[in-house]
Amino acid sequence: MNDVKPETDAETPAPKELSPAAKRALAEAEQRREAYKAQEGKVARELGGRGGLEPGRYGDWEIKGLTSDF
Repeated sequence: MNDVKPETDAETPAPKELSPAAKRALAEAEQRREAYKAQEGKVARELGGRGGLEPGRYGDWEIKGLTSDF
């Protein structure tokens, strides 16, 4: 007896239609991302800084396991 099932092409389900509110929310999120990137580009870069994300915003003053405090 052969228990091997024949391989069939798995049909991909049709993409779910988004509601108008969801479409507006996605468009608003995209606009916010673009505005954030534009604002981020205007900020002067720190020379010799620690790099990475702004620690004051994210609350982590740590690099490679070493924490710093002011």
